[in-house]
Amino acid sequence: MADIWTKQKRSEVMSLIRGKGNLSTEGRMLGLLRNHGMVGWRRHQSLPGRPDFVFRSKKVAIFVDGCFWHGCKDCYRTPKSNQEFWREKVQTNMQRDRRVSRQLRAAGWSVIRVRECMLKRRPEQVVARIRRKLESRTAARMSE
Repeated sequence: MADIWTKQKRSEVMSLIRGKGNLSTEGRMLGLLRNHGMVGWRRHQSLPGRPDFVFRSKKVAIFVDGCFWHGCKDCYRTPKSNQEFWREKVQTNMQRDRRVSRQLRAAGWSVIRVRECMLKRRPEQVVARIRRKLESRTAARMSE
């Protein structure tokens, strides 16, 4: 069936549709934080890039990135159809990720990006990384 809208109108309509987040991946991170007694975080705070988890008092922002959508070097495989579209889409996502991380760092935030595959393969490593960052931010604040 042919599309009833022009390409421009279809693009406009699709841009208004907002994702609800990757619930399974974010849910896995949520479970890790809770199971390891990590407290003080909030979800989806109004910051550049809308981090998935934020430790506001420590100024630590955590993004949970899906391997497909964020171009994981180990996991991403370009779909067989519409390859140029997907390459461009993922490249744009990766550029946005870098831009958002720079913005947050310039504002004094620490940024942690966690890949979906790391949550599955090495959850303890993810927890250790977050703990180290939170501890270093606490030490830095105490020395000020």
